Amino acid sequence: MDAPDRTDFDILSLLQKNARLSNKELAAAVGLAPSTCHERLKRLWAGGVLRGTHAEVDPAVLGVGLEALLLIELAKHQREIVDSFMREVVSVPEVRAAFLITGRYDLVIHVAVRDTAHLKNLALDNFTNRPGVTRIETSIIYESVRRHDLPVLTTASRSELD
Repeated sequence: MDAPDRTDFDILSLLQKNARLSNKELAAAVGLAPSTCHERLKRLWAGGVLRGTHAEVDPAVLGVGLEALLLIELAKHQREIVDSFMREVVSVPEVRAAFLITGRYDLVIHVAVRDTAHLKNLALDNFTNRPGVTRIETSIIYESVRRHDLPVLTTASRSELD
């Protein structure tokens, strides 16, 4: 795939804000014919630039009363142990994201649970008992805000294209 150009970045920026835009709306917003816009979208999907669309769901409405970060230290940093841990952890339904990080801890796991009892059971049943886990620290999330658009789409890459 050719490198994305300014129009591709404009399309991606719009989709990150509202993935429900129709091809016709998207084409009009970036000044393309709908057929041309559709071809660009197909190319972005085929090239792996676009990987999925997601609905943002209010966790509280579904009974999630608490979110937390589990900071995990591993005994060994062998690739197969870390890779296996990362693969297995995403199969736990309460896990929203897993990050392999640098610093004191090796992994940060973002979880969504009903309450503190659920969090305790999740940590004990799914993390502290795993071979290789030497330490786990839990931080409860009081509040969060997040961005869905990538900064590279709104800063460096765009200015380089001008």
